[in-house]
Amino acid sequence: MFNILLQIDSTAVVNSSSGKESLFSLLVKGGVLMIPLAIFMAMAIFFFIERLIAIRKASKIDDNFMNIIRDNIISGNVSAARSLAKNTPNPVAKMIDKGIQRIGKPIDAIERNMDNVGKLEIYKMEKNLPVLSVIARIAPLFGFVGTIIGLVMLLRDFAAAANPSITDIADAMYVKMITSATGLIIGILSYLGYSYLNTQIDKTVHKMETSKADFIDILQEPTK
Repeated sequence: MFNILLQIDSTAVVNSSSGKESLFSLLVKGGVLMIPLAIFMAMAIFFFIERLIAIRKASKIDDNFMNIIRDNIISGNVSAARSLAKNTPNPVAKMIDKGIQRIGKPIDAIERNMDNVGKLEIYKMEKNLPVLSVIARIAPLFGFVGTIIGLVMLLRDFAAAANPSITDIADAMYVKMITSATGLIIGILSYLGYSYLNTQIDKTVHKMETSKADFIDILQEPTK
């Protein structure tokens, strides 16, 4: 989703004979507020990729994981089930590991302990995610501020000029709108990234809830 902006340098070609500018040189004309906008874009890309990797890693679990846990617990081999859960690095396994540690206690107490672990794992997945939400909100505002400041300075300059042409005014306003357009693009991409990552977290949370319910059912099955 962020590949569009990453390909700026390869798609922006200068054609001096036809009067066209590269996208980079056009962005530079946006003024000093393009610097924080560039920083926001870099942060959005970094945190999106960082969270995407972490969430994908957390969502990976063997389809047979719960079946193996069930077979071990039903057969009374709790230590093997605990070893499997402890050595599997994902939120589902950590919840199951906590449940195995509490075997023998009331079901309500086991569920509460598993829920506490689940909340902690969800918090870990959501770490740094609010940064994308903040960028999605403030990047457009920075863009609008840049445009407003630019237009105020532009009107001041034209007021002091002698009979500026309509073309001069239009060209200058065109350049000053760059910050607004850039801020909106960054905000939209950040929001899309934030929404996508939240969707992936929700899928992992569903796996965690399903696995917890399966584990509680296992505990209520008769042992062999």
